[in-house]
Amino acid sequence: MENDRLEKARQQLRATFGASLEDDLLEQCAEICKNNNITGEDVYYKWQAISYNTKQLVLNKDSVRAIKEELERDAAKVKAQRAQLKSNLGGTLKRNLGALGRVGAKVDPFSNKTASKTAAPTKTESRTVAGPSKVRITRGKEPIPRTYRYMYEKISDRSEALDDRIDEFAELVQKHYQIPDLGDPGASTEEEVTVVGRITFDSDSSSSGAMKLNEATLTLESSRAMGSGVRVPLRFDPNVKVREAVKGRVGIGLFPGAIVALRGKNGGGGWFLVSEVLTLPPMITDTPDLDGEPFSACIASGPFTSDIDLAYHPWQTALKRITSEKPDVILLIGPFIDSTHTCFKNGEINDTPAALFRKTFLDPLSEVLDKMPGAVALLVPSVKDALNNHAVFPQSELDAALTEDLRIHFLPNPCHFMLNDVPFAVSSVDVLFHLRKEEFFRRMSEIQCTFPKEQDAPASDTMANLCRHILEQRSFYPIFPVPHDVLHDVNLDVSHSEALKLGGNSIDNRQLSVLVLPSKLKHFTKTINNTTILNPSFTAKGTIASLTYEKGTGGQRVSDQFVVQIIHCD
Repeated sequence: MENDRLEKARQQLRATFGASLEDDLLEQCAEICKNNNITGEDVYYKWQAISYNTKQLVLNKDSVRAIKEELERDAAKVKAQRAQLKSNLGGTLKRNLGALGRVGAKVDPFSNKTASKTAAPTKTESRTVAGPSKVRITRGKEPIPRTYRYMYEKISDRSEALDDRIDEFAELVQKHYQIPDLGDPGASTEEEVTVVGRITFDSDSSSSGAMKLNEATLTLESSRAMGSGVRVPLRFDPNVKVREAVKGRVGIGLFPGAIVALRGKNGGGGWFLVSEVLTLPPMITDTPDLDGEPFSACIASGPFTSDIDLAYHPWQTALKRITSEKPDVILLIGPFIDSTHTCFKNGEINDTPAALFRKTFLDPLSEVLDKMPGAVALLVPSVKDALNNHAVFPQSELDAALTEDLRIHFLPNPCHFMLNDVPFAVSSVDVLFHLRKEEFFRRMSEIQCTFPKEQDAPASDTMANLCRHILEQRSFYPIFPVPHDVLHDVNLDVSHSEALKLGGNSIDNRQLSVLVLPSKLKHFTKTINNTTILNPSFTAKGTIASLTYEKGTGGQRVSDQFVVQIIHCD
């Protein structure tokens, strides 16, 4: 096992420092990785920070010695902080030692250190043991570590991530429509070809930043493998058709970043003439009857207070209703402590964000869970949260050091998890509202259309069609680039968009039963392709949602096993 760790560290070091790294330095750095339980990439970043101050451009023995000394200082600091935290809590930590005991781990910068010395232990601090839960929680496998260094993004990483997405869908379209070869939209041809690419603005419109997509500004961007990454203007044939669309949709919605499959030709006029649009294959969500144990859940999404104060009256009202419902799961979606709130901007706040979070959410949640034995709480952050150091999307979970209550679980944003083997997916970014703003609808005649499944939302339902975009694009946030007026709401990190894949890592076979997408649009619940999609709206508007799952009796659709209600708390 130890040799495997050393070899893995060597591989990481060679990948980051390059093949020119001397063997003796390689072994010293590998030992550093093993002794401090860090990766070769961590060593590389440490060296970058040291070389920035010392102006050393080449790794040498002095650099390795400096890295060791820096790590020892970090370890001493963490040890002192852990000892201080133990004394503050007045007992032995039974959670979070892994987070605080790791060399180089971040400590909550928002904690009120002066207050913690004199404050009496809270009820949350005294809880270290969780009773048996009625619900089994299984977290999805994360394709990337959520605490990555997001300010080290490279242009090459962004372009590769964008290219990979096009190539994945190209393979999916080829397989579904049995197309032998895909064409290059920039190459002149006499015969029609099928192309796959990304919808973008033309260069003049994209530079303006405020223009909405329309037929005159449509361009198609191919991947480097299929068309050298060129952007080609699109023109639609007057008799353009859409294949395998849902009956009654009478067209197709397009937006920047959408992956599309088109049939047509480039006759040498400088644009690609589209004669047919191929609808992307649907996600395979038909699964056998779920046979997990029944459970109930209450779902609430932030903002949890009004725009004019931090009294959190809507949240307090919602929590009373949640207590009366007695659910097995409480799912809360951020922002909890909104950094864009007026009171924060004006400096009208006396508590630190962490102290306000504990007082407003964690302590009341623990008291409610005491009244509901076996219940658990799941918290998903938002990019707007002042609590989270990781302010980009995809986003890591909140710091585990915020609570000792083992019944309260912190999840990343977005996230996949299962409750009693029922697959859930949740995101706090308002992708529905952004899609509604950016969508350009082009009417077309239908050929070989598909019919909505029983109890599916009709094709004329605007909200349902926004949800169909998300399912077809297999992404929690398929828009690219992010609209200028909502950039601060998303902070999209393209190079790590692997974590935005909807339903898991496999693009053509995914299981998804419940998708929760909070939005400022009117609350709704829809069933699409056997997936229940829920928008509980915002708690500040006075609404939350309840979901009840019942075990299947055989032969029924998975979506029929859920009962969803929108609850008005006012």
